[in-house]
Amino acid sequence: MDSWLHPILKIQKDFYMDGGCITKGHEDASFIARMLQLSADMPAGYKTMLFAFDWTHTSQGSPDKARSIFHIPDSYAANIAKKHPQHFEWAASIHPYRQDAVDALESAKANGARAVKWLPSVMGIDPSSPKCDQFYQKLQTLNLPIISHAGHESAVIGGDQRFGNPLHLRRALDAGVRVVLAHCASDGHSEDLDNHNKPIKSFELFTRLMDTPDYAGLAFGEISAITLLNHAWAIKPLLQRPDLHKRLLNGSDYPLPGVAPLISTRQLQRAGLLEESHILFLQALRDYNPVMFDFAIKRLIRFNGNGFADHVFETRTFFDVHTASNH
Repeated sequence: MDSWLHPILKIQKDFYMDGGCITKGHEDASFIARMLQLSADMPAGYKTMLFAFDWTHTSQGSPDKARSIFHIPDSYAANIAKKHPQHFEWAASIHPYRQDAVDALESAKANGARAVKWLPSVMGIDPSSPKCDQFYQKLQTLNLPIISHAGHESAVIGGDQRFGNPLHLRRALDAGVRVVLAHCASDGHSEDLDNHNKPIKSFELFTRLMDTPDYAGLAFGEISAITLLNHAWAIKPLLQRPDLHKRLLNGSDYPLPGVAPLISTRQLQRAGLLEESHILFLQALRDYNPVMFDFAIKRLIRFNGNGFADHVFETRTFFDVHTASNH
């Protein structure tokens, strides 16, 4: 992402640096300081989930650092969360093909991980592969959820987009693993594996999983990024499905809410999702605290009188492994 040999990635990194108020040469320290500042502004009890990010791996389970766009070790995310426990929790990132995947998962759980984060297309993970089975068995035993990107991946270019097909996550669901499909698979198209592989909106495959009775307590959606330009079309369909709201979780996808061109409050207002009176407030709030802006915009959007239910924004019990089995 630092090389003009990969111009799209280079430009993306510059946007992310700007959106996160990151100082070049002091990237880590400035980003953590900014996250602490934003979290401190939120109401008491609010916490941010920090995601680790494993290396891309080969099909044989070896790290492929040459093809890895970035890497955040589990230990790094865990240490930040431990240093600032009033503000942060953390999610591990473990490639399931690794020889030590199960051991790493047990270690992460013992170290306080609340979930496992995957970006299949970029990491080289086929969630439908039998190579994942032992990992799924251990996830189910530990009652740890996967938060997996689903649908097309635009924020981190590269890899095999087919791995983002929501239907590939059936293997995890069939193993009894709780799966959170990031962004409700609201970007792009995937092959409909149930109907001759014809292209279909990934979002429709997400709702197919959500509507499968056997997955009622296992399949969940996550609404980070749905206000971004390439995802916002899905807001109305989600608001028209209040029956799904008990299985939707809020997320910020930070620092993307701080990247000004990605969210248009005017466009949302023209779509009938925001009131004119909200616009000035939201624009000012974005400059002050983009995490709070992301939260506020999702609380304010309405369609035909329907907004997202309160419990969409009350995600703590989902990540509390002692109570999650009761919800």
